[in-house]
Amino acid sequence: MSRHVSIIIAIIIMITSCNGQTREAVVRPATQADRFYIGDASELAQEVDSLLARHTQETGDKSKERRSKETAPMTVAALIVPHAGYYYSGNVAASAYMSLDPKKTYKRIFLLGPSHHEWLDGASVNTAADYYATPLGNVKVDRETALKLSTADGTDSIFFYRPEAHDKEHCLEVQLPFLQRFYALNSSFFTKKEVPPIVPIIISTNDFRKLQRMAEILRPYFNDENLFIISSDFSHYPTYEDAYEVDTKTGEAIKTGSVEQFIVAISENARSGKRNLSTSVCGEFPIITLMLMLDGSYEVKHLLYQNSGDISGDRSRVVGYHAFAILRNGNNGSGQTRTNTDFVLSDNDKKKLKEIALQSIKDSLDGKSVSVRDSLMQDYPMLSKKCGAFVSLHKHGRLRGCIGHFGEDVPLHEIVAEMARAAAFEDPRFNPVSRDELADIDIEISVLTPMRRIHSLDEFELHRHGIYIRKGYRSGTFLPQVADEVNWTKEEFVSHCSQDKAGLGWDGWKDAELYVYEAIVF
Repeated sequence: MSRHVSIIIAIIIMITSCNGQTREAVVRPATQADRFYIGDASELAQEVDSLLARHTQETGDKSKERRSKETAPMTVAALIVPHAGYYYSGNVAASAYMSLDPKKTYKRIFLLGPSHHEWLDGASVNTAADYYATPLGNVKVDRETALKLSTADGTDSIFFYRPEAHDKEHCLEVQLPFLQRFYALNSSFFTKKEVPPIVPIIISTNDFRKLQRMAEILRPYFNDENLFIISSDFSHYPTYEDAYEVDTKTGEAIKTGSVEQFIVAISENARSGKRNLSTSVCGEFPIITLMLMLDGSYEVKHLLYQNSGDISGDRSRVVGYHAFAILRNGNNGSGQTRTNTDFVLSDNDKKKLKEIALQSIKDSLDGKSVSVRDSLMQDYPMLSKKCGAFVSLHKHGRLRGCIGHFGEDVPLHEIVAEMARAAAFEDPRFNPVSRDELADIDIEISVLTPMRRIHSLDEFELHRHGIYIRKGYRSGTFLPQVADEVNWTKEEFVSHCSQDKAGLGWDGWKDAELYVYEAIVF
């Protein structure tokens, strides 16, 4: 279907509302077909498939081999993707979409982009459209979530709907054919072939307090259920050489995950005196909003950089394109586990820690002191890192002892050895472990990441975070995996910890210090 036909012909879909009535669906037309991308459906599918295929083929080129490793499927929380015409930025955009795990199911996709036509001094979320059209078909809009955002602060919500911000805007629409073809090509992995519902948001304000509020409202959605896609090009119109210099500085700042460093970088670029540099990041406000939602449990991975001069050969005035994947704490595809401090434990590290824990218990039963010489750790450098750990013992599936240590004052291998001994012989809830039952004991080790202070339960994620509550001389904690064993809401989780562990009462956490942390459990 051509662009003109998709605009002129009304697509009639009957939507059933909550009161049982039906209405005609509102379809936002494909206004950028035959402008930023091909308008013919068959040709568009072939073009996008070809771009995606570039990032799956094996080559002998070392840079491409390195990029292939970097874009191996991981737990992707967000992407930063360019939005220029496919001829110029399509290759970089494809590298971002091919970093997604085809087996990962998202409930919805938040699309955040800048406004190229309207100054909003806020954020416009499309609450009117039921679908976004492209030549490849329609993509459903999650209007329920869009409406919730638009009323998050009552009538004065930082999110609102401004039709003109969406009508001619290209930055979100150009992402859709990539999503459509990615899901179509990987349809064998999905129960449904279509793209998950989208939440289209255009952000246009330089008021940092407003960007902070947007991040606060969006943060509860920034979880494993959802994917965030940030649409942004980078340097506009400097020379080829200047673009590389400017875009490198901007890209390095984004990789730190620090919004402060990002703002400093674009400010320095603006003062650099580069000729014809109109902006170093056109999507700076959506990127700032994303970075305000990040904490140490996310890793920013750079995927690919090119600029228009690499494609057209014209190096006098170029536009830069970066692709980034923001990875959530999880498996990095190599048997290693990443934490919010970039702490990595390999499978061999985990195996060695379990050996240390078991040997510590055996040595105690034999009357030997618990010690592991640092010289034996030369092949396991990560085990000399200082961090906290809990060791839990189970017998036939039932808890048999659990002792842990917070803090970053003792090497990990020493903490595991000492906590294993303590869990076996010093947990006051249980009798000491005997030699006869040792063969029936299973050892579970939880390596803890550094704690992070929070000021609202909105920052706490059940099943992912452990909670540590402190007030005066009283304190208590629940490990993240406790949530897997009970059927509590996060409020109940924190209240039980406050009452049962810290001795502060059911509501005692409300005026106490709250900290979250994560655990590598094996």
